[in-house]
Amino acid sequence: MMWSSLYSLIFYVSGAVTLLATLLLITRHNAVHALLYLIVSSLSMAVIFYLLGAAFAAAMEVIVYAGAVMILFVFVVMMLNQGQRSAAHEAAWLPARGWLMPGILTAILLVLLVSSLMMGVVPQTVHEVTVKQVGTALFGPYMLVVELASFLLLSGLIGAFHIARKMPQNSEQS
Repeated sequence: MMWSSLYSLIFYVSGAVTLLATLLLITRHNAVHALLYLIVSSLSMAVIFYLLGAAFAAAMEVIVYAGAVMILFVFVVMMLNQGQRSAAHEAAWLPARGWLMPGILTAILLVLLVSSLMMGVVPQTVHEVTVKQVGTALFGPYMLVVELASFLLLSGLIGAFHIARKMPQNSEQS
């Protein structure tokens, strides 16, 4: 009985952190602040996936969303670096108080994770799926969906390139 109530408590608190972080994510006007809440939301979703017995999905949530999205954002900031003016603007983007709420939400997740590991709360595995089974499914019956997703990502990349590129200044047109 105690394990079940602790398990439920961790699940519901993680769900509340997910909802709060996602709500804060969509209400932020600053992209850096929104990114911090996106990472917290992804981490709390990973906790939920783990509790539901989907350890692979939890690991992918952390690696792909919390890890890769942050790296992508860092690369974008580096590519758009505009010197000293940019450094001052970045410092204004993320004051110390901007870290307060994401830090609190992440600390809640950390306390939940450490307490569940110390008390031995183990998720109930619904059905164990290996990496080979995921690969076989993705490149078997779902191959068309994977290819369509890759075309969608490629078209988004091409669209972003065309939007971001600088048009050459032609003095004859003015």
